[in-house]
Amino acid sequence: MRIAVIGPGAVGGYFGGRLAQAGEDVYFLAHGKTLAAMRERGLRVDSTKGDFALPKVNVAENAAEVGPVDLVLVCTKAWQVPELASTVRPLLGPETVVLPLQNGVEATEQLAQFAGDQRVLVGICGLMSKVVEPGYIKHFGLDPFITLGERDNSHTPRTESLKTLLTKAGIKASNPADVHVRLWMKMYFITSVSGVGSVSRAAVGVLRETPPTREILRRSIVEMDQLARATGVKMPETAVNDTMKVIDEMPPAGTTSMQRDLLEGRPSELDSLVGAVVRIGQKYGVATPVNETIYAALVPAELRARGQMKFDRM
Repeated sequence: MRIAVIGPGAVGGYFGGRLAQAGEDVYFLAHGKTLAAMRERGLRVDSTKGDFALPKVNVAENAAEVGPVDLVLVCTKAWQVPELASTVRPLLGPETVVLPLQNGVEATEQLAQFAGDQRVLVGICGLMSKVVEPGYIKHFGLDPFITLGERDNSHTPRTESLKTLLTKAGIKASNPADVHVRLWMKMYFITSVSGVGSVSRAAVGVLRETPPTREILRRSIVEMDQLARATGVKMPETAVNDTMKVIDEMPPAGTTSMQRDLLEGRPSELDSLVGAVVRIGQKYGVATPVNETIYAALVPAELRARGQMKFDRM
């Protein structure tokens, strides 16, 4: 299968690398130092599931050099998705499928605005990984998975085909009965840990073991649970407790990419995670005071990282 990977970082580098390792025709779209490194040295992935190196990979800066593909894996940060129209369009053919692998719950709708409603699936992924340096990815936790589905939850030949493709590449893949439930379950987890972790500057082990921060985690999740139900998603009654169990099972030193980005002064997914909870809550008339407070507390750091505000870090 001919596949384009937009964003060969911690997510795209791992999943795209596994697909290329399995013999698929993978094209990585990259810029700057990542483009130069991958042209020179290919892609290296160190993983708890087995290390591998691809000394030569297909990498391009311009999507027009690649042309139409069968599958587009969108692996950028969530806040970058609305900016991808000019990158995605040259990759689209009549049967192209677009699979977003962002955190948050908005990427599918954002991509559909310029890629077309019929092309875009709902996608969720999970793994703990980081970019050691351009073209070098280290996967250090969680069994990497991709969950996917049609926006209307129907089971179709293309979702089954993609599930088979990913499985053959050694990626744990699933096509659940209700992909939106899975999407929101990840939203509960990643947003609560990212928000509370960023405000407290603490790893998940500290958050869950300290009574005040554990309670704020739970309240953040409860607000999202009320919000998901208001949007029409049929969340299980155990969703809040199930999310707390996931948090309790995380490695104690675990942090999220949003935490790391904010701490290191880079633009983060604050607006796509905590900000999205606030926006969607306002749209549906659901109160989200905990997430509103977390968002307000972190906005100055986000604006500073984006060059929209200047102040000395303390």
